[in-house]
Amino acid sequence: MEVTGSSGRHRAVAAGSGGAVKRRSVDVGTGGSIRSLGTDLLCIVFALLDHFDLIRCSVVCKSWNNLIYTSSLMRDLYNKRNPHIKCASIKSDMLETSMKIYLEEIAMEEHKLSFLRGSVKVDQWSGHHARVNVCRMKRGLILTGVGDKVLRLWSAESCNYLDEYVSPEMNQLVDYDFDENKIVGLTSDRICIWRRHGQRGIFQSCKGIFTRGLCMRYIDPEAVIGCEDGRVRVFDMYSGRCSRIIRMHSGPVTCLTLTDDQLVIGGSTFGNIAIADLSSGKRMGSVKSCFSPTGLKCFSFNMHSYSVFAGSTSGYAHCWDLRTLRPVWETRVSPNVIYTVHHLSNDTSMLAVGGIDGVLRILNQSTGEILSSLVINATKGVPLSFKNSHEVVQKKVTRLQDTTCLDIIPRYLRPPITCLAVGMNKIITTHNEKFIRAWRFHMNN
Repeated sequence: MEVTGSSGRHRAVAAGSGGAVKRRSVDVGTGGSIRSLGTDLLCIVFALLDHFDLIRCSVVCKSWNNLIYTSSLMRDLYNKRNPHIKCASIKSDMLETSMKIYLEEIAMEEHKLSFLRGSVKVDQWSGHHARVNVCRMKRGLILTGVGDKVLRLWSAESCNYLDEYVSPEMNQLVDYDFDENKIVGLTSDRICIWRRHGQRGIFQSCKGIFTRGLCMRYIDPEAVIGCEDGRVRVFDMYSGRCSRIIRMHSGPVTCLTLTDDQLVIGGSTFGNIAIADLSSGKRMGSVKSCFSPTGLKCFSFNMHSYSVFAGSTSGYAHCWDLRTLRPVWETRVSPNVIYTVHHLSNDTSMLAVGGIDGVLRILNQSTGEILSSLVINATKGVPLSFKNSHEVVQKKVTRLQDTTCLDIIPRYLRPPITCLAVGMNKIITTHNEKFIRAWRFHMNN
């Protein structure tokens, strides 16, 4: 969004859909800033934006947030969409809450429609010197790694390289996650923590304090590690001490997820999940897939619907209700292994699924129905698997019909999707290759 005036140019830069917003103060004439713009001028600019862009602008700063949610501009937009509600009769704090919910619902609806019917393009770039198979995305940032002992940070909007973090003693990473302050990584026998800001430092736990870690999640100040011996070990990330050991399965813990109410959910190679209280270590229950044998490869937990989604070695996607410990649906969406499932944190409609067959699928979270299946188009010129200097190459995408036979699509067009991360109107994928892909969905006008 740009506003140009006689005294200079002001620009508010927002990251891509669902991404973090970059805050920048730009001089106006002499000694001014973006704050020099008056309320009336800002309202004129905001009135030109749709609801989706208004949400992005609302997180730029506190003053913009207050203006967007409490101004007559927002009341007018709200009344047009909800004529049956009379804003004058609603208290201001109730109106602000209602409009926030309304804007979030509009954004989620556009996110859903873009996944279902929007145009799709893929930005692909070579991100590592060796093959990588894990990606995470938060606040407009992408972190990729696992495979080459180096984690790299990228902009989700521009795909630009931002920073990198090297595994100590060149130990190969197994899993990782990050937030705005730190990166927490797991090697097979220790935890590593990198500070993202200020003086660069790294903390390492003592070597050999757990048996071959396979997966990890964390909620400050604790990291939870799923191990080959069927136990999860809970560590204080700052003292490095193991505070609890919880027996989850008789076989390896292959995937983990944590809930906000201190539950740890672990999946096993035998197709069942166990739920335990993170604070006490007490087992709360377990559920098993109706399709056996099947090993669980990945988890995604939706805190709004209290649903746990999983992908399995037999090509099934699963959904369980954590409140009743009952399956909601189990659908075979692929003939082969499902490596990864994910959804936008506050979305209860769309679930992205990827696996060994290389097809990116969008599922209905409520029913398990396949809503869309996507693969890269065949294009001449730049090879699909390599491009130097992180240069971004755009790829076209095909939405497959239900009757499409996968065997007629060349394998080089659908390399295995080893991990995916869903953001607003975008999905990031890794493929156990050197390249990374950003699938961008746009609503057609």
